[in-house]
Amino acid sequence: MPAFAANLTMMFNEWDFLDRFDAAADAGFSAVEYLFPYEAAPEAIAERLARNNLRQALFNLPPGDWSAGERGIAAFPGRFDDLKADVERALDYAAATRVRRLHLMAGIADPHDQEAASSYRRSVAYTAGRLAEKGIDLLLEPINGRNMPGYFLNDFAIAERLIAECGLPNLKLQFDIYHRQILHGDVTMALRRLLPITGHIQIASVPSRNEPDGEELNYPYLFGEIDRLGYDGFIGCEYIPRGQTLDGLGWFKPFARN
Repeated sequence: MPAFAANLTMMFNEWDFLDRFDAAADAGFSAVEYLFPYEAAPEAIAERLARNNLRQALFNLPPGDWSAGERGIAAFPGRFDDLKADVERALDYAAATRVRRLHLMAGIADPHDQEAASSYRRSVAYTAGRLAEKGIDLLLEPINGRNMPGYFLNDFAIAERLIAECGLPNLKLQFDIYHRQILHGDVTMALRRLLPITGHIQIASVPSRNEPDGEELNYPYLFGEIDRLGYDGFIGCEYIPRGQTLDGLGWFKPFARN
């Protein structure tokens, strides 16, 4: 049966960040994820995880200056020193939370720009190597241009090719089903082909990015397929609730932790 991680950036926003851990556990989740932990102390997050017997499934490395519109800096040729410092900052949080998967955002850049492509590859190789020293997987996530215009990594084939070319055992795909459907469709066949290189799966309805209980994707079928394929990781619930978070968890009740 699939195991789900509540995304605390998008879900449980009725609570302050640290209190969302308690709310997610009370709702029956066994794991959590979020975009960024860096405004809270790592020790405070670790305490909430332990208190609620929650696993930390995933979070992102620092993205640069988010408020200024940066969405990662890995593809920026002049920011490699910043990236190395960001990796160390993320590792402090990884040590506290015992997370085994981190996602590296590429940034807003032209995927056809050779300098950006070279910088991204260098950043990926460095970060994967540093994370490998700590037994952590590095994830790459293609993101659609409707939600993030101009994002460098906007194609699953590019991510797949880079993972193959790098040949690093801890470099994996972050398979966000919502982004896959918008970018390419053909979700089921892509899951069947790409699961061997997939380190994490995320879900949301398409096109509205709400609870996975309607619109154009048949999530009960996809959950069964993910189970059949033998995926043993967490499925991240990276969706925006239509209303109050708890009111939209009817889809989750069969999977909730007792």
